[in-house]
Amino acid sequence: MGGCFSDVRGGKQAVGVGQTGPSMPSPIPAGNATINDAVDHFFRVRRFHPLFTPLELSLSASRLRDRDIFSKSDPMVVVYTKKRDGTLEELGRTEVIMNSLDPAWIKKLTVAYHFEIVQPLIFHVYDVDAKYHNLPVEMLKLNDAEFLGESSCALSEIVTKQGQILTLDLHNRNGNRGLKNLGKLTVHAEETVDSKNAIEIIFRCSHLENKDMLSKSDPFLRISRIVENGGSVPICKTEVVDNNLNPIWRPLCLTTKQFVSKDNPLVIECFDFNSSGNHVLIGKLQKSVADLEKLHIQKTGASFILPSSARHGHEKVLKGQLFVDQFCEKQLYSFIDYVSSGFELNFMVAVDFTLQIEILELQILCTTLILLANSMLTNRRGFPSTISAQMKMLISIVFQPSSVYGRLNFVRAIMEVGDVIQFYDSDRRFPAWGFGGRINGTISHCFNLNGSASGIEVEGVQGIMAAYASALNQVALSGPTLFGPVINNAAEIAGQSLSCNSRKYFVLLIITDGVLTDLQETKDALVRASDLPLSILIVGVGGADFKQMEILDADNGCRLESSTGRVATRDIVQFVPMREVLAGGQASVAQALLEELPGQFLTYMRNRDITPGAGNIAQTSASYASIY
Repeated sequence: MGGCFSDVRGGKQAVGVGQTGPSMPSPIPAGNATINDAVDHFFRVRRFHPLFTPLELSLSASRLRDRDIFSKSDPMVVVYTKKRDGTLEELGRTEVIMNSLDPAWIKKLTVAYHFEIVQPLIFHVYDVDAKYHNLPVEMLKLNDAEFLGESSCALSEIVTKQGQILTLDLHNRNGNRGLKNLGKLTVHAEETVDSKNAIEIIFRCSHLENKDMLSKSDPFLRISRIVENGGSVPICKTEVVDNNLNPIWRPLCLTTKQFVSKDNPLVIECFDFNSSGNHVLIGKLQKSVADLEKLHIQKTGASFILPSSARHGHEKVLKGQLFVDQFCEKQLYSFIDYVSSGFELNFMVAVDFTLQIEILELQILCTTLILLANSMLTNRRGFPSTISAQMKMLISIVFQPSSVYGRLNFVRAIMEVGDVIQFYDSDRRFPAWGFGGRINGTISHCFNLNGSASGIEVEGVQGIMAAYASALNQVALSGPTLFGPVINNAAEIAGQSLSCNSRKYFVLLIITDGVLTDLQETKDALVRASDLPLSILIVGVGGADFKQMEILDADNGCRLESSTGRVATRDIVQFVPMREVLAGGQASVAQALLEELPGQFLTYMRNRDITPGAGNIAQTSASYASIY
């Protein structure tokens, strides 16, 4: 998640440093055309031209309206396509730029260009209020943001312009031009370069000029690519390093899609971060990727310059220098590359048995699950055609978000997530646990959902449903809500797979409606598990306070830290509050839960240099199998 950088903490995060490339989704169709990967692949393997041309749209604006009282607007662009019936379909959103009336957004939007189709595009610009700064842009409700203006064009208008750059006037909704001077929006289209080649770079600077009065500068780098018309398009920025004139930034990964070629000139600017949005330029320089490689080989630095001003009339060479401490070329394989070469996703589930659910709801749920499981077991392809009216009524109650039983949507989460992941699991046998229940008078924080003393696995999603229905009749609800034991069990399975040179990645789904009571123990378990092939999806059901879950999700850019001070090697948690998914009208729980999973999977594989080819996991198993 992420992309909302309008608060100070968010504004200091990196953007575009490895979040693009082959791992990103396929281009979004614009207009009335759709992309069918199977059909497109059919044409490609027969060496026919593709059915569409993928384009990236870069957006910038100037002279936007200032809707804030004590600061400037925090703008974001939402891009739509107009369908044949006149309705708008959202294609994507940029990040939010903090305190800027002349923003240049870094996040690119990918669309599919079809020569033979008129593809209308609509651009809406919004000012995002400060109280929504911690939400990812995908979850922002546009009714809560202030409208700054809109513009429209056909995609072909952009493509046919010189340099594929089109500047549009912003106006009120529906073409109303009552208010003038709403600003301008510039759209730049470029054909994407489909390549897995990338470079990983570590930048550092020395002797930067201090731009702050009472402390040291807070520097960050912004990298832009020079395009054909001589202008530049920003492609990434580093995180901010606080109070440091000799900063070292985290590694950033640039794909060929971003820099195009090693000889293409890049503009590297160093700024002093200010929360007002008025970042002060410390210095800039122009180098190609090939030049940066030479700096690394020769272990020399490049001096920053300050552009000429009217008073001085010439560029000033600064003492501050840029160094390249690491430069390595690599291939960024996609999620599809791995799963098509034999890597599997293994699904695990853990369900909350604490006392937050009323007995009446449990009785109805239990009856429904038994009928549902029986239906699935007797007809694997779907419900029997003669399904009873009682069955339909019970299912409608359980899956009705607006009813008093809306909290029981964890059933929906199990089915939707399981239905997606099971196709990446060859044996479709899933470990399933419960937690927070009382068994024979003893509270258990991790028990086998199927009631077996030894076997933890059930067969398929229907097996999970049947085991859960049975457990509801045999396990007394209790508490408190503890995640640590369940996570440790899942991590142990993931750790054992490494010693077997297994080509598996594990996904644990935790469904809860309670407030977590072992936050630090859970953090410790997650930090340890961050070294393993494991991701954890958490669904929060009901009206509980889920702030602790948001801490575990670590979407604020701060990785989890254990009680011993160890920091997680990566983010492995995705938390979704069911009430927000339903309120936002999102059709699929699985979509909200699984959106970060391919990225987490790829981060694990890339950090350990595991490629889709055989014989790679054994290189890392000895290091990580001993964690648990």
